[in-house]
Amino acid sequence: MLGGYLGPLAIIGLTILPAAVVAGVAGRLVRISFLLTLPIAISVVLVSVFTRAGETVLFTIGPFDATAEGVDFAGQTLVRLFAISTAIGLFGLTTDPRAFVFDLERRRLSPRFAFVALATLEAVPAMVERAAVIQAAQRARGLDTEGSVRARLRGVMPLVGPVILSSLTEVEERSLALEVRAFGRPGRRHLLWWIPDSGAQLTVRILAIGALVVATVLRVTGNLDGLP
Repeated sequence: MLGGYLGPLAIIGLTILPAAVVAGVAGRLVRISFLLTLPIAISVVLVSVFTRAGETVLFTIGPFDATAEGVDFAGQTLVRLFAISTAIGLFGLTTDPRAFVFDLERRRLSPRFAFVALATLEAVPAMVERAAVIQAAQRARGLDTEGSVRARLRGVMPLVGPVILSSLTEVEERSLALEVRAFGRPGRRHLLWWIPDSGAQLTVRILAIGALVVATVLRVTGNLDGLP
């Protein structure tokens, strides 16, 4: 909502990175956020720099003109993307998915939606771990999955099938386990554990939501257009 360079950089430097330092995950956060942002960043730079109209042409490559306005727009988009990726990365590195889902359910979210949220958060790490186990098993049986690029690509196809089938099997087993534990029982469940929620945390959340509302109003009314 803030836009420009100053707003996203202030969010990163004053809130996200200090929190990551306190949590002890600053190095991992920067590395993971950079890797997550890089593919989109390359696309944004290429599209914005060479296709955005502008009066100041920096250089020309074939039929495409790189404009200063395109570079400026790409830079603003990149700092926004990095702010988003670092915020999401900090959440992922410091929040236990099960604790997050339990707290959502404690706040009267439907157990079925809570289960979907938990499955979504755990899907990618579980598939990566499962793929590593299957790859190690196939390597022990003589499959060449290392070395040249051709060998690595050849080892991908035997990996895809077992990963997908094992994922489907796990979903079925988890569904049966949930039904055995009366997951589909109507009515509200009584949770035996919840996340401690201090007054300071509640205050920070209220202030953050208030700041978002104010920034949204200022953006809609055009009062943030001049922000550097």
